[in-house]
Amino acid sequence: MTSKFVLVSHVLCPYVQRVAIVLAEKGIAYHRIDIDLKNKPAWFLAISPLAKTPVLLVGEQAIFESSVICEYLDETHLPKLHPKHALLRARQRAWMEFGSSILSTIAGFYNAVDAPALRGKSQELREKLKQLEALVQDGSYFSGLQFNMVDAVFAPVLRYFEVFETVFGIDFFADTPKVRAWWLHLAQRPSVKHAVGANYAELLLDFLKARPVMLVENYRECLV
Repeated sequence: MTSKFVLVSHVLCPYVQRVAIVLAEKGIAYHRIDIDLKNKPAWFLAISPLAKTPVLLVGEQAIFESSVICEYLDETHLPKLHPKHALLRARQRAWMEFGSSILSTIAGFYNAVDAPALRGKSQELREKLKQLEALVQDGSYFSGLQFNMVDAVFAPVLRYFEVFETVFGIDFFADTPKVRAWWLHLAQRPSVKHAVGANYAELLLDFLKARPVMLVENYRECLV
């Protein structure tokens, strides 16, 4: 391979999307290798101590954990995606962790095994989106007109809800118009568009339809 950077990926991994977005925003050429997380190859386990994607190979060195990879890229390549002001930078990093917490709730949502669990996770997602609604500034992105690292983190999070509407018939953005507008701006950004393959929505639909949530009796009623 001629590229200095190799991104080891899974086609549906939201954490991989973060890294792909940052790589694209910085114009960094890289090679992407998708693996099957249900059948992890030995070479992958040798470079990923946590056995998770993403892993970024920089030459012969492996970096794992998406937040660490993104910070490395921002330290070493322009343009900077973190704000210059230290307090604003710290604030956005804190909300990036909030984005990760939403991903955990999303996993709990589609893995819900009964109506109470599903109802609880659905409500938790709505409440977290309302917290964002109170925070997101008017404009295209999290803090207004400037795309930052925090936007790269939230793009894969918000992408889920677009597919959820197709699967479950529920608009999670109904009470959060600013969050909806934020996602619509993000969805048009080339780095966000191309962070997933053309068949991403189809693959995610298939994944969701095989999850425990689909076995919950009258699951749609739990989401109203």
